[in-house]
Amino acid sequence: MPCLNVSTNVNLEGVDTSAILAEASKSVADIIGKPEAYVMVVLKGSVPMAFGGTQEPAAYGELVSIGGLNPNVNKKLSAGIASILESKLSVPKSRFYLKFNDSKGSDFGWNGSTF
Repeated sequence: MPCLNVSTNVNLEGVDTSAILAEASKSVADIIGKPEAYVMVVLKGSVPMAFGGTQEPAAYGELVSIGGLNPNVNKKLSAGIASILESKLSVPKSRFYLKFNDSKGSDFGWNGSTF
């Protein structure tokens, strides 16, 4: 049930967000090794955000997963998502933070119950 939630100050109007969502979903599934059918990706644009004292394009993300995260996987996820944001939204890799949270199944609800 990996869930990637990304907020950016970039205006997404006129941007092919479907392509970003699809690429991010596939990357998360492939890197973590979980079925893409359980991956959720949320992308929010035009979020007021400053990074390093400026409002140039920036992004913040959180990735929560029940298992599958470790230092090596986290580095690969950071590189993969940063590359997508840089190529699709012109957010430099140096202006993107990604927080990882390896969670217990009992901490996540789904389908009227928990994992």
